[in-house]
Amino acid sequence: MTEPVLSTTTGDRRPRAADARSADATRGDLELEERTSLRRVAGLSTELTDVTEVEYRQLRLERVVLVGVWTEGSAEQAQASLTELARLAETAGSEVLDGLIQRRSRPDPATFIGTGKVDELRDAVLSAGADTVICDGELSPGQLRQLEEKLKVKVIDRTALILDIFAQHARSKDGKAQVELAQLSYLLPRLRGWGEALSRQVGGRAAGGVGIGGRGPGETKIELDRRRIRNRMAKLRREISGMKQVRETQRWARRRNEVPSVAIVGYTNAGKSSLLNALTDAGVLVEDALFATLDPTTRRTSTSDGRTFTLTDTVGFVRHLPHQLVEAFRSTLEETAAADLLVHVVDASDALPEDQIKAVREVLVEIGEQNAGSMPRELLVVNKTDAAGDLQLARLRHLLPDAVFVSARRGDGVQKLRERIAELLPRPEVDVELLLPYAQGSLVARVHSEGEVLAEEHTPHGTRMHARVGAELATAVLPFALVGAPLEDGAAR
Repeated sequence: MTEPVLSTTTGDRRPRAADARSADATRGDLELEERTSLRRVAGLSTELTDVTEVEYRQLRLERVVLVGVWTEGSAEQAQASLTELARLAETAGSEVLDGLIQRRSRPDPATFIGTGKVDELRDAVLSAGADTVICDGELSPGQLRQLEEKLKVKVIDRTALILDIFAQHARSKDGKAQVELAQLSYLLPRLRGWGEALSRQVGGRAAGGVGIGGRGPGETKIELDRRRIRNRMAKLRREISGMKQVRETQRWARRRNEVPSVAIVGYTNAGKSSLLNALTDAGVLVEDALFATLDPTTRRTSTSDGRTFTLTDTVGFVRHLPHQLVEAFRSTLEETAAADLLVHVVDASDALPEDQIKAVREVLVEIGEQNAGSMPRELLVVNKTDAAGDLQLARLRHLLPDAVFVSARRGDGVQKLRERIAELLPRPEVDVELLLPYAQGSLVARVHSEGEVLAEEHTPHGTRMHARVGAELATAVLPFALVGAPLEDGAAR
């Protein structure tokens, strides 16, 4: 996709004087030209041009026009947000025909882009032959209804689009339940459909004289739908709570065995799954698409000195991640809060990697607040160095001096990343000197897998070890502890 360039379209240049005076007081230095025009973002069209007419009819995709409101930040950030919306739309199975941005101090409370601009948007929809409009923001129920009535096409917002992508990509039982809960939470306040055909609660004189024979079944159609949705949401919450218990049991088992955990977090499509594969040969799905990974994957690996730890690939984040998703995926995201180390993956090839880092950290803070605790230590990893230019990499090295730069696809820097993870992982707390009989081979294996072996020597009486282990393992090996001279570190292993 080419870099989008903003260009001003011809719009309605007859703002009301009173509106202009009140707007000038709140919009600062916005110029009149920017306030009264939509800006077209070029290069967003994904019109299919390399197929025959018959093939095109078979591959017919939903044809969409994107519209955003630029309220703050630079023009580059506004373009990046709409370009990302275009990628989200393509991931959902749409064909992006056009993209428009309007400069405003805040979205219009009635129609998101203002009544006058709705007519211009309607013309753009008609000329492009679109059947859907996607707004780069979350629309209120009133804004959604007004836009659909005026545009005469389907209107969805960024939140609904992301929820649809999640619904397409969810594979596991808990992932599907979490997505459905998020969708129902979004849908509940947006139910609409009052009409003459719907039953109403009426009766006697209070019902305008309709009286006997005019009463409805007691609930309106919308009330029935809302009750069914609330019942379904309650059932989903119970199911997700049960699944949460399973994950907590697994985490407890790892903590009991003193196995440190590392969670890979980052922006969607930053290369988290590729990095997991590079570190552990996990073989998980790797796809150049947004939200390709929804279900967390955990793999066990070890450091160069033999300490075992787990690596978990988590769902990617995005700017303005819907609150419904954060709430529904809370039990999955708790894996992040419970980790000993966060590997925060950043896409070096992105135009605005700083914005990605900010968006991810905002979600991490929200997760930490929900779990009433601080987040684990963070290790920044700049991925896709093979796809970024030298100037971009130099800027990122200056901006992120403590980050590790890797290319998961080519393997560059992966060994250095392993070493940094080993440095930052918590080390066992108890220093022990042991003489384990050869009949206690299982304990020797536990010391190797759960602890840190500093020195080891095979003697006629058994395996002599100097190691650091966790509290529980220290209790298990206590009968074999030595009091004599310590084994010199670096002895034959």
